[in-house]
Amino acid sequence: MATNYASLAFTDQVKVLQEKYGSRASYERMEKRQVIDGLSENEVHFIRERDSFYMATIGENGFPYIQHRGGPKGFLKVIDRNTIGFIDFSGNKQYISVGNLATHKNTSLILMDYAAQARLKIYARTEIVTLNAKPEWANLFTLENYAAKPERILVLHIEAYDWNCPQHITPRYTAEEVEEALEPQRAYIRQLEEELKKRSA
Repeated sequence: MATNYASLAFTDQVKVLQEKYGSRASYERMEKRQVIDGLSENEVHFIRERDSFYMATIGENGFPYIQHRGGPKGFLKVIDRNTIGFIDFSGNKQYISVGNLATHKNTSLILMDYAAQARLKIYARTEIVTLNAKPEWANLFTLENYAAKPERILVLHIEAYDWNCPQHITPRYTAEEVEEALEPQRAYIRQLEEELKKRSA
């Protein structure tokens, strides 16, 4: 993978509009920018810390279908610098995303870190892999203490990726992050309570 994200995103019609509204010159420079061949350690760490992402596939009717995928932190696995994947668990059995992927492999992902106001966009071609097709991946994709029935593995071969502007990303925090942030104050309160008990004894 050594494709510039802009070279995929900026189609001819997109370039026409950029020219019309005065942004083409700067975005043309972006298209010529050197591209890292594969995920760097920064992207690998970011992906491994996610507990959800948004995935867009294309239906036979031409419409995109956007789905929110979630699981335990780290359920989206990094296979190598050009490949990521996850176990597709049994859900509501609509099979829209999987059905779309049977005819259109092109996929887009958006991975969010709301607390850090960071957003990673990925273009990929997705491969549907049966559970027994790659026995060597058994340990990689296994999720401990996760009660859900696995049906298949979705392997995403990354074509390009890009970090998006943080503007308008409202910081949001998980319950775990809030608990972690409050723990020092709670520890201090416990310490003060112990000291008061000792003084009043």
